[in-house]
Amino acid sequence: MEVNDSRKTVLIVDDEASVCTLLSAKLSSEGFGCQSCSSGEKALALLQRESFDLIISDLHMPGISGQELLQTVRQDYPGSAFLVITGEGDIQVGINAMKQGAADYLMKPFQLETVVASVGRALEKQRLERELENYRQNLEQMVEQRTKQLQTAMRRIEATYDETLQALGGALDIRNPATAGHCQRVNGYCLELAKAHHCSGEQLKQIARGSYLHDIGKIGIPDGILFKEGKLTAEETGVMQTHVRIGYDLVSRIAFLAPAAEIVLTHQERYDGTGYPQGLVGEEIPLGGRIFAVADALDAMTSDRPYRRAVPFHVARAEIIRGSGRQFDPEVVRVFLAIPGEVWNNILFDVAGPRPNLRPLASGRVLEVPGASASPVHDRRTPQRPGAG
Repeated sequence: MEVNDSRKTVLIVDDEASVCTLLSAKLSSEGFGCQSCSSGEKALALLQRESFDLIISDLHMPGISGQELLQTVRQDYPGSAFLVITGEGDIQVGINAMKQGAADYLMKPFQLETVVASVGRALEKQRLERELENYRQNLEQMVEQRTKQLQTAMRRIEATYDETLQALGGALDIRNPATAGHCQRVNGYCLELAKAHHCSGEQLKQIARGSYLHDIGKIGIPDGILFKEGKLTAEETGVMQTHVRIGYDLVSRIAFLAPAAEIVLTHQERYDGTGYPQGLVGEEIPLGGRIFAVADALDAMTSDRPYRRAVPFHVARAEIIRGSGRQFDPEVVRVFLAIPGEVWNNILFDVAGPRPNLRPLASGRVLEVPGASASPVHDRRTPQRPGAG
């Protein structure tokens, strides 16, 4: 292998001046820039001032030995290759030095052509290691860059998801302005209950999406039934109840919403099995559906409707307690009762924004809505539950 590169520098360390002179003369004739010194201490002083591509050091020297110099160079000057000099009786010592990071060992008395070949191999090995390290660093930078690009893309996708949800929810609000804001409030109430149940981040995401779109199937209900002012007939009630399946079929076809579709499908189920469309009982209803039932009833009873006024928070609370074990999961009701009324107010104001005529649900003491009915209210369109959902 040809090694004739004047840019390569070599430091020779040996307490025998003749060895330094012999190696310096040979390597200089091969185009290397050579310096020499007689001890490990002097070598470390030189290394603090300038760098060397290769260090050739005797193992047996007074003061800092070649073995100790090797360890320091490997730790503090990893860019330098290292060759050790050993005698015929110290071959095993040279092999041990290679195990600790030396590129090779040179045996006295020297075969100078062998020395040049060993120097070439050591520098080539060092070059390959340097290229490998550069590749590793570039790969890490590329992975980091691609990770950031992926995270940015995921944020854009999530933003697109949110826009899709808002578009679907907006379509329902346009279709039925009387219940505008209902989906946002129920969404907030559901998330509060789900957090209190220690739901995972993925569960929270799906509960949020499902609760927001629970009534999307009402887009497919005829106006004559959806906006009828009087009580629905049995036939009309049957048509109204199809909004659950309509909504499920719509949402489940959208890939990112498919996991949330179970809330759309089960949001009219009751804990005692008398709900629809499947008549699920107890924990057969997914947790998201059981959480939704309480949140939906709370909003339905505490919101004004064209055909009735909202009830105060304490009336809605009492109605939810009465429905525990029948309409509602008792554990969800227990969690609901443990959450302070101020929390529900905060959600209400976050959705509605500051309005002079907005009345809080509860704030320490119960604040009743003037003119509200004193008895529980059941939606005339869904007579099985006290909710608008």
